[in-house]
Amino acid sequence: MRLWMVLLLTVVLGAGLHSAFAAMPAVGSAAPDFTLPSQDGTPVSLKDFRGKWVVLYFYPKDGTPGCTIEAHNFQHDQPQYAQRNAVVVGVSVDTTDSHKEFCSKEGLNFKLLADTEHKVVKQYDSTMNYKGVEIAARNTFIIDPQGTIQHAYTGVDPNKHSQEVLAALDELQKGASAPK
Repeated sequence: MRLWMVLLLTVVLGAGLHSAFAAMPAVGSAAPDFTLPSQDGTPVSLKDFRGKWVVLYFYPKDGTPGCTIEAHNFQHDQPQYAQRNAVVVGVSVDTTDSHKEFCSKEGLNFKLLADTEHKVVKQYDSTMNYKGVEIAARNTFIIDPQGTIQHAYTGVDPNKHSQEVLAALDELQKGASAPK
């Protein structure tokens, strides 16, 4: 193959790989803002939660076993999140109707956001392919009251994740209140 063809292929493939593997927002950076509809159809923005800790969790699919376990654990622990001035917000590429049904069936009362255009899952580099379909990857970000990412989890275990997040919030809040 001629050198110019190799160089052209390198540039084209490299550009495609870069867009397919966007960088996850770094701990210490500002959390990318967004607005998405919740299960009740109302728009929810990250900036709505300024002054609170935000547990932004991405999950693959409403009603699947792992996602149901993870959601139940977050629901069960809602009083503990409230004690820590924290809110839990879930995001998947499912529709608002799917979220509404999932919340109703499973007794969930925290916000689930519908990212049907896959914009936010891509902003947070939280996508994966499952049998040729792009879905949200099981990642979580802890965002402080000023909007800065303080912790990131990738590929979480839904069985113990809520407890891990609560422990991390305790550590982060302890560090935030320590004298400087």
